[in-house]
Amino acid sequence: MLMHITLLLLTLGTVSALDLGTTAISRRSVLNNVALTASGVLLPPALAANADSVSALRGFSISNGRATLPPLGTGAWAWGDSLFWGYNPSQDTDLYEVFKLAVSTGNGFFDTAELYGLGRSESLIKDFTDRVREEGYDIGGVNVASKFAPLPWKTKREDVVKAAKKSVQRLGRPIDLYQIHFPNSYSNSAYWDGLADCFDLGLVRSCGVSNYGKEAVRAVHKSLGERGIPLSSNQIQLSLVYRSALEEGLKDTCDELGVQTIAYSPLGLGLLTGKYGPENYPTGPRSKLAEKLFSNPSSSKLFEVMKEVGKNHNDASLSQVAINWTIAKGFCSIPGARNLRQAKSNLDALSWTMDKNEVKALDDAAKGIPPLVDPKDSPFPKFD
Repeated sequence: MLMHITLLLLTLGTVSALDLGTTAISRRSVLNNVALTASGVLLPPALAANADSVSALRGFSISNGRATLPPLGTGAWAWGDSLFWGYNPSQDTDLYEVFKLAVSTGNGFFDTAELYGLGRSESLIKDFTDRVREEGYDIGGVNVASKFAPLPWKTKREDVVKAAKKSVQRLGRPIDLYQIHFPNSYSNSAYWDGLADCFDLGLVRSCGVSNYGKEAVRAVHKSLGERGIPLSSNQIQLSLVYRSALEEGLKDTCDELGVQTIAYSPLGLGLLTGKYGPENYPTGPRSKLAEKLFSNPSSSKLFEVMKEVGKNHNDASLSQVAINWTIAKGFCSIPGARNLRQAKSNLDALSWTMDKNEVKALDDAAKGIPPLVDPKDSPFPKFD
């Protein structure tokens, strides 16, 4: 996680964007088929309306401000991120095919953020939504989660609202699940107030957080609850090579509070896919993580067990085993996909379920592997 946020912050320069102003409409208006969002962006009524009845068929629904998440979504971090993932616009054709496959199969839950490609990821989702609509696909099942980045110069509740308006403009729709990307050592209560303001203004349909530890998730849960708003989710890193959320009690805390958990990087930043190994590291920042993983003798045992589990399920791929494990742990898994092959592989993880013995075998094999990034090095504070 440290590398995730650090690299994104390093790429973040001064970004100019259209100020959407202060005009706002009520949440009730948004949910009553009004075609104008608080940003002033014209939307088709189907997008501006409360699409719970349609979304429920796809595994995503919202009731009284609480989102119910599907077991699988698509993470769009790589859609626009050039430093970590090597994105360039020539990939947009492949990304569109990924998007279309997800929508056409009823798996149209996408996770993005204002940081991802400095807004490019959000813009691509809008462009892709427009294109599938033009091709006659049902876009009622498209649901988007995005995130506010609490950067040092953003310290007020109004900053959350301004950021949400800009994200709404880029997405061309209200945000189905709006998350605080990570906690800070300052201004957290202001961010939570701003998140609630976004909900009341109708900019967002439900609220969540990301990278929040046990104490922080309790605090934001209480803060939103005082405004009558449920905390729907906490998005945290989880994979067979990063299990801290399970081992340190964070998942238990979320379950206690009724907060759903979303697993990002379930493929261990691509290192669990079988594409890489001791003689084949990825280029760029991930190479150091690959060296740490593959130089550990226990990694070979983990991959052996993953292959054994896959053989039990019609030769499921390593990626599918890794994703299925996170789902078995009670998470909504959001692996990334940059081409049709990866997207199909991800979706195939839903075609089977590992049993308890297989889960335990994977747990045991993973115990010999320390987290890719030591949780003690996390840049996120536990207290405001």
